[in-house]
Amino acid sequence: MSGAHDPGSGALPGALVVHPWRRGDGGAAERSEDRLGEAVGLARAIGLDVRSARPVPCARVVPATWIGKGAAEAIGDEVAAAGAQLVVMDCTLSPGQQRNLERRWHCKVIDRTALILEIFGARARTREGRLQVELAHLTWQRSRLVRSWTHLERQRGGFGFVGGPGESQIELDRRLIDDRIARLKRELETVRKRRALQRKARAKVPYPVAALVGYTNAGKSTLFNRLTAAGVVAEDALFATLDPTMRKVVLPRGRRIVLSDTVGFISDLPTELVAAFRATLEEVALADVILHVRDIARPDTAAQAESVRRILKDLVAEERLASGTIEVWNKIDRLDGPDLERLFNRAGRANDRIRLVSARTGAGIDGLCAEVEALLGAARRRMTIRVPHEKGAALAWLYDRGAVVERTDDEDGSLLTVDIDRSDCQTLDNRYGVRAAAPTGGGAGDAPGYP
Repeated sequence: MSGAHDPGSGALPGALVVHPWRRGDGGAAERSEDRLGEAVGLARAIGLDVRSARPVPCARVVPATWIGKGAAEAIGDEVAAAGAQLVVMDCTLSPGQQRNLERRWHCKVIDRTALILEIFGARARTREGRLQVELAHLTWQRSRLVRSWTHLERQRGGFGFVGGPGESQIELDRRLIDDRIARLKRELETVRKRRALQRKARAKVPYPVAALVGYTNAGKSTLFNRLTAAGVVAEDALFATLDPTMRKVVLPRGRRIVLSDTVGFISDLPTELVAAFRATLEEVALADVILHVRDIARPDTAAQAESVRRILKDLVAEERLASGTIEVWNKIDRLDGPDLERLFNRAGRANDRIRLVSARTGAGIDGLCAEVEALLGAARRRMTIRVPHEKGAALAWLYDRGAVVERTDDEDGSLLTVDIDRSDCQTLDNRYGVRAAAPTGGGAGDAPGYP
């Protein structure tokens, strides 16, 4: 994609954005404007000067060009009139379709997958993120070997052996790509092992993990910053967050959790990206709570939510997804009174866990935190714990791990009533030799407020 723009020129490359859709596809006409707007946002995210954008209805997919002859001619005229160097086709093109359109329009053509891969490449900041994007790009590129890839040889730096003089260009390209894919997979396996060790270390101080997921630009990073004050990039841009970020959060009742902000999802997310980002998405699969953040002010919010659910179903068992997910309906500050009232009524009628918030203003955040505590609270018990004076470390540990409801000090030490995880009671005994018991007369019921 970089070939479309001379970095030294200072001017943004001119682009046309086209969203082709098939007549007869249920809801395609209604979604076309939203999808077109999203494609324009994606194009601008990689620094393209979008000079024109249009949906193109088609009776059928034409094998040679996807769109029909008349539409192709009209777009060709528009390319010439706008002086565009690139056309973004918001669909999946075969290598042949891409080549035919480029010859017809005399400019570069990229499809939705290439566009998303380009954004991911531009936004990756950590080494892990860059490795995952490169793997996704090479896996995709390997299936599209219709043009030369000779620059790989220069980047290769002597890694492995290239075939002899009788080898065809496409075979050479494939060997070069396969070598790099194998190296990237080895490096990513090292990343996965490191993540597994990090999770194992967290398990020794087992704070539950809440993972933020959602469609790109739904406001996940703004919510993350609201809850953690971490200063993660939070802008009104598609894929502003690519690399996962984790921070400790103390909820209002003293419960400590780890909050994870992950890459935004999108409809028709390339399968190569889902596979390459498996190590990152494992954090979602293993989370105790999933916070599905939705931009509830968008007219296509339901379609976006369904796109996220489809990806989550490939990562998380359906039963766990149903029991461990809270839907966060974000950006309520963008709705007026009647719309907001209807939204609250709709959420109240739903059986799912739903919280309405504005991550920007902070509205509804306390209720969201209470919902997270309630969902996690099934594992909490209210216990009475006697801590002798000489075991001050156990006392400090209890204040860190649990929520101390009551404390009485006497000559023998401290008597505490604590809301604490069941697993922590065992850790307390094993590590400090201090045992927890149900409060006298109170039974072993769950702590109040925790269902």
